[in-house]
Amino acid sequence: MLKRSRVLASVALAAMASGLAAPAFADTLREAIALAYRTNPTLLAQRANQRALDETVPQARAGLRPQVEATVSTSYQRVDSDGTSIDLDGDGIADTTSGGSSDSSTGSLGIGVGQTIWSAGRIGRQINVAEANVLAGREDLRSIEQQILAAVIQAYVDVQRDLEILRIRQENISVLGRQLEESSARFEVGEITRTDVAQSEARLAQSEADLANARAQLSVSRAAYAAVVGQAPADLEEAPPLPGVPADFETALEIGLIDNPEVRAADYRLQAAEARVAAARSEYLPSARLQASFSGSDNLSGFNPTDRTNLTVGASVTVPLFTGGLNQSRVAQALEQANAAQIGVEGERRSVLQGVSNAFAQAISARATLTAGDQAVRAATVAAEGVRQEAQVGLRTTLDVLNQELELRSAQIILVNARRNEYVAQAQLLAAMGRLGGPDLLAEAEIYDADVNYRRVRDRGALPWDGIVESIDRLAAPPIVRTPDAADAPIDAQLKTPAVVATTGG
Repeated sequence: MLKRSRVLASVALAAMASGLAAPAFADTLREAIALAYRTNPTLLAQRANQRALDETVPQARAGLRPQVEATVSTSYQRVDSDGTSIDLDGDGIADTTSGGSSDSSTGSLGIGVGQTIWSAGRIGRQINVAEANVLAGREDLRSIEQQILAAVIQAYVDVQRDLEILRIRQENISVLGRQLEESSARFEVGEITRTDVAQSEARLAQSEADLANARAQLSVSRAAYAAVVGQAPADLEEAPPLPGVPADFETALEIGLIDNPEVRAADYRLQAAEARVAAARSEYLPSARLQASFSGSDNLSGFNPTDRTNLTVGASVTVPLFTGGLNQSRVAQALEQANAAQIGVEGERRSVLQGVSNAFAQAISARATLTAGDQAVRAATVAAEGVRQEAQVGLRTTLDVLNQELELRSAQIILVNARRNEYVAQAQLLAAMGRLGGPDLLAEAEIYDADVNYRRVRDRGALPWDGIVESIDRLAAPPIVRTPDAADAPIDAQLKTPAVVATTGG
């Protein structure tokens, strides 16, 4: 880990050094996305958190199984006494008895077994809660995944943009340098004044400052790229079109309200809250349990616990009669938590509406700016050439030439920014729709599947009769009352057929 940190630090330093790229292996956007998908620390940490969350299901299912405990104990006792004077034979004369000590050691061994037969659904509902939380965690993982991949896309096009701006600034320096030489030559022969030369010098100095700023911005973009991807950028190829960008707003919004990970996570959290309400209501009902114990004890000298044994087998039914308002309070609390979860679903839907609207509007605006910017660059290029030629025959001043060059460079930079803005807006739109994950961008790569670990750990410690006990436990249990907007498919069915395929690495 320390070695990797030093490598990343070296990459960042190299990225800030005069715009020179450190060695890298991700030259295309897809390669950069694939590298970040495999190695990004934030994404790897979220996958580990999801695997930890998977463990809550076997923990909840452990309530279906017997609990076996063994107890071993030992004790040692010693009694010391002094000599006493007492009339032992009744002759009126006290007889003296000698003191002494006695000791004993005992040991015991006990084994107890307890099996819950029916808990009015308490165990079953806790399993429902754990499974819903696992599904919500998968959506949280998908959300983090989209955030990371969106950051990779933005960092990639930011570097491309800043490289192009740096090229424009360097070209401007060359043009203004030639303009200054030409102005100086014409001043020497008396065709223009010293003012014209000074204007050229001032514009060249400003251009040099702009070039320094462009280099600094490129260094910042390179460092951001190295942080999210894990390697410094080299010669980046043109970013390909993003797959699945919708042409109309209604389609984007419809997909977003269904597939956005925040909306789906909020719905699963609502399902968990509803299961907690049912679990709280089950506390009013009795529970049944089977118990058995075996114990043996004896003196430790020649210990044989079978000489004194005790076997107990029984069943117990616990009926809550009065809890001082505890159960009622728990039900009320669970209902308010479910209410908050329901409101959270609506809040996430509104956020999706806002995110899709903003990204779609930005994409349209950037496209319009891109079209206009392309026309502006072509017109400004023609105008700049014309003004230079007119200035050579005395029809234009040096300031006219300088201003037209400035207008051309400004138009070129606007075009570059518009191209970058459109691409980033499209990525943000796909993210708001829930379509910017690994399976969407890396169709041919090995994709992380969160269900693999879940299937591996779900039945940890399982016994053959788990299904029977679970079926009995759910008999006459308080039902889970679904809200109208909640998903219709049962939680266990959704776990068996996950809607999100999320990689085996990490």
